[in-house]
Amino acid sequence: MADVSLDGVTKRFGKDIGVSDVRLDIPDGSFVVLLGPTGAGKTTTLRLIAGLERPDAGDIRIDGRSVIGETPAQRDVAMVFQQYSLYPHLSVRENLSFPLRSPILRTPEAEIARKVAEVAEVLHISHKLDNKSTALSGGEMQRVSIGRALVRDPAIYLMDEPLSSLDAKLRGDLRVELKRIHADLGATLLYVTHDQVEAMTMASHVGVLDSGRLVQVGTPREIYETPLNTYVASRLGLPRINLLPADLFPGAPTGARTIGLRPEHMIQTPGPDGDGQDASVTRVEHLGDQTRLHLVCGRHDMITLTDPHTNLVRGDAVRLQPRAPLYFDDRGMRIP
Repeated sequence: MADVSLDGVTKRFGKDIGVSDVRLDIPDGSFVVLLGPTGAGKTTTLRLIAGLERPDAGDIRIDGRSVIGETPAQRDVAMVFQQYSLYPHLSVRENLSFPLRSPILRTPEAEIARKVAEVAEVLHISHKLDNKSTALSGGEMQRVSIGRALVRDPAIYLMDEPLSSLDAKLRGDLRVELKRIHADLGATLLYVTHDQVEAMTMASHVGVLDSGRLVQVGTPREIYETPLNTYVASRLGLPRINLLPADLFPGAPTGARTIGLRPEHMIQTPGPDGDGQDASVTRVEHLGDQTRLHLVCGRHDMITLTDPHTNLVRGDAVRLQPRAPLYFDDRGMRIP
């Protein structure tokens, strides 16, 4: 494995900016997730590292060497795409071994057999090695697609939303698998997604992209607890953070325009009495392990979490108090 760094990387597509002045260090052995909506520059960043695109400015280094002039093969990266990208006429074994038969690698047959067996064991698909890829389920096909990258032992694994086309249960299962594989192999991994759950549960570091710019990089906890601005604050957390006028509750610092309240950071006192601001329940969502309260406070809608066994119903009055609020100025920047 190797460390990867991007220094002032910019890529334009005509008048459109793919990424702009991206500076990112991916430490050896880390699991870095780039998070952002469609068009934020996530896939462009991967393609630049892989050598599938050439930057207009800046430098990309893998293991300390600049790779700007190198081909994708010379960069020694392995990429997993959103779609499975398997050869339908080949068996699972043949799909897994295909990258190792590259003339560049010249892997001996005994070594190919060993690596295929090892990766199949890691991915729990050893019993499927002689099946045609078309006979697999969606989750199994994506495991094979990931396995084709794992057999390579590259400098870095690049993964472009590989779980987005799977159902919720399979996504959950493969999130656990990928995290386990990363821990077992000590691999360097850059993973892009628009799914905040994937970012929070898998990453050692999260980079938040907005319109081609890398806004903030940190651990999932740092991004969640100390976001740089309202955009970053809204990218992590489910339900999303409540962004409200700062004067809705007393105690806002000088210069605060917006108060940010995570759903778990509001104390509700049932009834019209007690400390806090008046609010009214507009909807109750019972989700088993938690209950979400949809409230209106003044003219502002918000969501908070409450006791799973609450007896509150639509129309009930509560009093609200903020706990651990985040404050932002008129530019949306967090006030420390």
